[in-house]
Amino acid sequence: MNKNVRFFVNLAILALLVGVIAYPKVRPLLQGSSSDETSFQPRQRPSLSVSGHVLLPESIRDEVRSTGTLLPDEEVDLAFETSGKVVGIYFQEGSHVQEGDLLAKMNDRHLQAQLQKLQAQRRLLVEREFRQRSLLERDAISQEAYDQAVTELETLDADIELLEARIAETEVRAPFDGIVGLRYLSEGSYASPNTRLARLIKLSPLKLEFSVPERYAGEITPGFPISFRVDGVLNAMDAEVYAVNPEVDERTRTIRVRALYENVDEELKPGRFVSIAMQLSETVDAIAIPSEALIPEMEGDRVFVYRSGQAQPIYVRTGIRTEDKVQILDGLTFGDTLLTTGVLQLRQGLPVVLNNMNDE
Repeated sequence: MNKNVRFFVNLAILALLVGVIAYPKVRPLLQGSSSDETSFQPRQRPSLSVSGHVLLPESIRDEVRSTGTLLPDEEVDLAFETSGKVVGIYFQEGSHVQEGDLLAKMNDRHLQAQLQKLQAQRRLLVEREFRQRSLLERDAISQEAYDQAVTELETLDADIELLEARIAETEVRAPFDGIVGLRYLSEGSYASPNTRLARLIKLSPLKLEFSVPERYAGEITPGFPISFRVDGVLNAMDAEVYAVNPEVDERTRTIRVRALYENVDEELKPGRFVSIAMQLSETVDAIAIPSEALIPEMEGDRVFVYRSGQAQPIYVRTGIRTEDKVQILDGLTFGDTLLTTGVLQLRQGLPVVLNNMNDE
């Protein structure tokens, strides 16, 4: 009897466990038809509120931006061509000088004495050449005797010219108009060709040196206008390209360009940093979209447009880029409504609500 009771108790417990495990699976079958419909009804995705931009024809310019440095038109370190004692400095630091102005002088007394001696000898040889010529005209001397007198005079003239060149080496003169910088010598100092006296800089005009990507090699040529800005000056200034380097830098794949700025009032100084803008070709009736609406992906650039209340992704081909616009060459047409906000949250078929159509 006890064995039969235990058997039925164990059987009841086993049946209870089986029922607990199987109940979730058979529960849908036990519910009515109305419950079946509600259980399998798809969940509605919430709509996303976004801004739209209707694409209309507009003009867009290909603009190249770069940075560069202002350089002086001419610059040189002033120094003597020979060695000796400095006996005179004739310029003020930071002052304007003209081409040919005497800036500094070295002791040349020994050279001046030699020059006086040669000049005295020359007067005698000139008189001798005159007498020899007169005698030659009367056939009183031979041609050889006259030629010897002429040769002695020409030799002395060459010695005088050489001495005058040595005297010129004791002077430092301005090679061009400009401003003399700080000097590094004083009167009484001993100087050599390796000793720098000062630096001479020409500030008008100024050169702008900058680089552009190699793909613009054929568009930026001498005469091309540019505009640039410097810190502390509100207005943009205009310059003109005068030279383009004939080779591409292999490391940066850029081309070195130089432009000229008149700098009439010498308000700008060499060495300053400049921001440069160049306007290239202009395209009219173009499709241009805000830069923030473009999504770069591995497969290509993508945008979202508004179609029947939903977001629809479209891959596009781009062209000219500016600071805030991108030209679209393929993929969009005029009249399409481009979605410009929340682009990172958009997905294909996502319901959207346009709440702003005035972001253009």
